[in-house]
Amino acid sequence: MKTAIQIPEYKLFIHPATISELRKDIWIDDPVAAKLTIYKKKYDIDLAYRGNHIRDLKKKSYRISFYKPGMYRNAKEIHLNAEFKDPSLLRNKLSLDFFYDIGCLSPKSQFVLLKLNGKNEGLYLELESVDAYFLGNRQLPTGAIFYAVDGDANFSLMSDLEEEVKTSLGLGYEMKNGTAQDKGHLEEMIIKVNTISKEAFEDEIIKYINVDKYLRWLAGVVCTQNFDGFVHNYALYQNSDTGLFEVIPWDYDATWGRDVNGEVMEEDYLRIEGFNTLTARILDVKKFRHQYKLLLEEILDSKFNVAYMKPKIQQIHGLIRPFVEKDPYVKDGLDLFDKELVYILDFIEARGKYIRTELTNLT
Repeated sequence: MKTAIQIPEYKLFIHPATISELRKDIWIDDPVAAKLTIYKKKYDIDLAYRGNHIRDLKKKSYRISFYKPGMYRNAKEIHLNAEFKDPSLLRNKLSLDFFYDIGCLSPKSQFVLLKLNGKNEGLYLELESVDAYFLGNRQLPTGAIFYAVDGDANFSLMSDLEEEVKTSLGLGYEMKNGTAQDKGHLEEMIIKVNTISKEAFEDEIIKYINVDKYLRWLAGVVCTQNFDGFVHNYALYQNSDTGLFEVIPWDYDATWGRDVNGEVMEEDYLRIEGFNTLTARILDVKKFRHQYKLLLEEILDSKFNVAYMKPKIQQIHGLIRPFVEKDPYVKDGLDLFDKELVYILDFIEARGKYIRTELTNLT
């Protein structure tokens, strides 16, 4: 008999004067001291707001670092996402679980109920931080980790933001784990992506990129239709044993048929060839293009379809519904929350059909 999945309650205490300090400027990343109680165990933590376009929403998202005790469930840092723009509240988790199912490295996530100084702040999605502990918990070789923080993380020599040659090849990335030497490896990889000749690309790029893992990540972005995913919403991990880079998804709420503002995104909005310089160069190689086509076909048959996804969606929807009813920020949207289950399933059906019709582009 399966044990029922529980949603833990996180009790956050922030001194009133500290709350005023935190709210004075929501764009400051400096953390404040706070306390967190989980299952009656108390933690001293550092807390800061997180996100870019979501910071000025009334339901805030948070980044939490543990310092006394210094770890929680083998993690030094976690993220609490409000998922406020997603009427289903489940797109981010659904996406990250989907990436894991198709063979990508992906952060773990769970829903939690948050209380702030005794006040119910509603349902949050706890996201595992992609850092050295992320690697250790999976018994992966240590390695550099870079967060793609803006559109300049486009694998190009040209800036996506300024439309001119980059002044530094590290633009668009924030190093989460690693050394100055690792920054050099990142810059070398970007140079090679842009300068290896067409004739040599197939043989040379596999010295820098784990192409199989990259194509799996690409398939995940294309299926979930995360438009920002090609230059944002990911982390780069360089495996120290192989020296190869692979991509880890991050922040996937704008998916499954809705954009970053929660508005409808039609199933044909994102082409299956994707974007960014590295994707274009990899798919320019016939062997890799064929590999990607076979991978998409396999995922459509086995994972990205209503039969496979429906029970997963129903389980998460049923788990969080009682908490959505009581969430002070989203309880008035309960009717839309219920309709989202069918909406997402309809998107999967329509998106799957669209991808199949476009597979001939990969021959």
